[in-house]
Amino acid sequence: MIIIPARIGSSRFPNKVLADIGGIPMVVRTAMAVDDIDSVMIATDSQEVISIAKKHGIDAVMTSEHHQSGTDRIYEAVQKLDLPDNEIIINVQGDEPFIETNVVEAIHHLTKKNKDEKKILMNSCYKCISNPQADDPNIVKVVTDRDDIALYFSRAKIPYPRDHHFDHYKGHLGIYGFTVKSLEIFCSLSPAPLENIEKLEQLRALYHGYEIAMTEVQTESFGIDTPEDLERAIKHHRL
Repeated sequence: MIIIPARIGSSRFPNKVLADIGGIPMVVRTAMAVDDIDSVMIATDSQEVISIAKKHGIDAVMTSEHHQSGTDRIYEAVQKLDLPDNEIIINVQGDEPFIETNVVEAIHHLTKKNKDEKKILMNSCYKCISNPQADDPNIVKVVTDRDDIALYFSRAKIPYPRDHHFDHYKGHLGIYGFTVKSLEIFCSLSPAPLENIEKLEQLRALYHGYEIAMTEVQTESFGIDTPEDLERAIKHHRL
């Protein structure tokens, strides 16, 4: 199952999940982009989002407005659905209206591969980005080991190229794969100081000693974090 967290009160960009892109709210467009892969549900804290989703034929469930992260919100939705422990849950952010199906399918495949690996709590992906792109704090960077297990995520430029030019940064895409059981474990962990500093929920897993498996994907998609990103999205839709 694919679950899309949709918090209406984003501090950086309020109501962005309802931003209009070609006559369709962003979160609805995101749901439409992935509904050929698996069943899709929006988990939200807004009755307005519930109503708009229903209007477009998309399932949605009301969740608390007090969640620390989108993954916590998804877990509440999963609890209401009473799904089995081995069910695969894909967390697709509501600000990814152009996400390609091959990206989500890659996460599903990786999650299925690792579902019995108790050390691996989450599965995610990255794309290669350039040195100038890595300067943008809205593009999260990840460094990995030789087996593509995440070592750290940051809004800062990592790794820092001290002695020479470096142009092979890994830009993280905020799409996560869990089993219901690993999702339960993640949400039982206390929020981490690193998570609060960087505002990156995945750092909770690393802080508590778990692993996040990564895979490289090819994508032209981009998340919408600012009004400028929205303008870019509107132009992209018109192409």
